[in-house]
Amino acid sequence: MNSPVLQLLVLAGIAIFLILRLRNVLGTREGFEKPKAPSAISSRRNAPDLEVIEGGPDPDVTDYVDADTDVAKALTSMKSADRSFNVREFLRGARGAYEMILTAFEKGDLDKIKPFLSNDVYDAFAGVVEARNKEGLSVNFKFIGISETKLLEANFDENTKNAEISIKFLSESTSAVYDSNGELKEGSPTDIKKQRDVWTFGQTMGTGDPNWFLVATGE
Repeated sequence: MNSPVLQLLVLAGIAIFLILRLRNVLGTREGFEKPKAPSAISSRRNAPDLEVIEGGPDPDVTDYVDADTDVAKALTSMKSADRSFNVREFLRGARGAYEMILTAFEKGDLDKIKPFLSNDVYDAFAGVVEARNKEGLSVNFKFIGISETKLLEANFDENTKNAEISIKFLSESTSAVYDSNGELKEGSPTDIKKQRDVWTFGQTMGTGDPNWFLVATGE
């Protein structure tokens, strides 16, 4: 066997040896590897990453309230009673409900919001609207926006499954009240006013009905 052929056989043997070694160290890949599941992180800006483990903190709760509070415990119990309940989605829905209900109330159009009100709240709203109508008053109301939404309180009854969540809203709007002659009696159609409301929404968890009802209002 001549020298060039011998050299080629030696090099081929070394190459096969290296390939086998690399396969043992790196392993093999077949097709596309599944990407690693992303770790759960807080949606709050600049918040540290939270590792979700069995019995660990739930970012859907701790994004909005401190973990070691009665409010957090109540929210966690609500999530256990109804797996479809999500705090982030609830707050998003509460913002929409606040604008819809407040606008309808100011304009005296209660029929469209009655399904979202408890009986006590509806009766209170209806009394105000009826009093305005008797005086011949009309309201020019324009909702501008919500500057702050904050979860304040949460309560959950393990026996009845009744849940209540109180939210603070800071909003801006314009409101002008006119008499039957069209004369301005109160407010302004152009001046923006800031308004603070604390609304409490209630629901019986686990019934399959996703709707929450406005059960109390305050400031």
